[in-house]
Amino acid sequence: MEGANSPDLQLQQLPPTSMTVTVNEVSFSYKENLIGALLAIFGHLVVSIALNLQKYSHIRLAGSKDPRAYFKTKTWWLGLFLMLLGELGVFSSYAFAPLSLIVPLSAVSVIASAIIGIIFIKEKWKPKDFLSCGLAIIGTYLLVTFGPNSHEKMTGENITKHLVSWPFLLYMLVEIIVFCLLLYFYKEKNVNYIVVILLLVALLGSMTVVTVKAVAGMLVLSIQGNLQLDYPIFYVMLVCMVATAIYQAAFLSQATQLYDSSLIASVGYILSTTIAITAGATFYLDFIGEDALHICMFALGCLVAFLGVFLITRNRKKAVPFEPYISMDAMPGMQNIHDKGMTVQPDLKASFSYGALENNDNVSEIYTPATLPIMQEEHGSRATSTPPYRVLEHTKRE
Repeated sequence: MEGANSPDLQLQQLPPTSMTVTVNEVSFSYKENLIGALLAIFGHLVVSIALNLQKYSHIRLAGSKDPRAYFKTKTWWLGLFLMLLGELGVFSSYAFAPLSLIVPLSAVSVIASAIIGIIFIKEKWKPKDFLSCGLAIIGTYLLVTFGPNSHEKMTGENITKHLVSWPFLLYMLVEIIVFCLLLYFYKEKNVNYIVVILLLVALLGSMTVVTVKAVAGMLVLSIQGNLQLDYPIFYVMLVCMVATAIYQAAFLSQATQLYDSSLIASVGYILSTTIAITAGATFYLDFIGEDALHICMFALGCLVAFLGVFLITRNRKKAVPFEPYISMDAMPGMQNIHDKGMTVQPDLKASFSYGALENNDNVSEIYTPATLPIMQEEHGSRATSTPPYRVLEHTKRE
């Protein structure tokens, strides 16, 4: 009897509650991360399909004689519906997984756009593009596998607590100072480098994703029965989300007017992801409790994804929609080339045409050359002022 009541036997008979709780928490954390990551990947994939559908609609209208506007086609409206569905999936993903895990997964959109463009729009692809996509996929895998596992209910109390914490207040102070300096140089000093504009976009975007996670988390809790819509912080976050998204889109639009979209996509992804992860780690404390190995592997995944996205967008040539050319055809003899800046004179029975060369891998628009018939020039006349060619208007065949 005494042996049965010994302290060692009593300890062995105690249920391993702490170990069970820890295992359950890890399992729940992994499940939440998986749901959030799958929602984000699904959302970005659907958005890529939607954009390519709308792109296909524009291309098909440009290459046909259909007089309809693009917004009157079923393909364009299907693309719009899929885009809204994809954005809803990305928005919902913030309620389940940490912000630092969801933000880098936007690389999926770049990968999907490249693959879809090859399959459906017949865009040209080189062997090095496969390496670029492979790097982006490997980086995405590392991000999902070694992403942070911090999970906290997005209640009004928790969000308010994070909002007034000194690490986030210090971060906000630094971000406001940097934003004001960049805005001053951009507006007053006309410093319109792409890094300056995209840093403005990234700083606003970091606040957008912070507020998106708060709004999405509070909405999901409210749907689950824990009402959070009566907290004023919800509406503060909602207003900040809309305002920062609008100004972010405005600066991004200004960047597209000055620089190539491929360069904007790569540089913008790198800057926005880096600053957004910093904001998430400061506001939501995403990496609290993570070991050094997971943090290093997550950082490696980010670097590999950055490299993959940069190479994918770099390999895409900038589209040149219109390049004029003059072609000589049906020449019975050689042209007479005169010295001292004189023009090339074709044979009298020949003709030449003026048109456009299409240097766009995405759109195959057809231009009808305008034929310029050669008029007989009387060589004995010196006082003539009429040009030897009659210029016809260059027309574009729809």
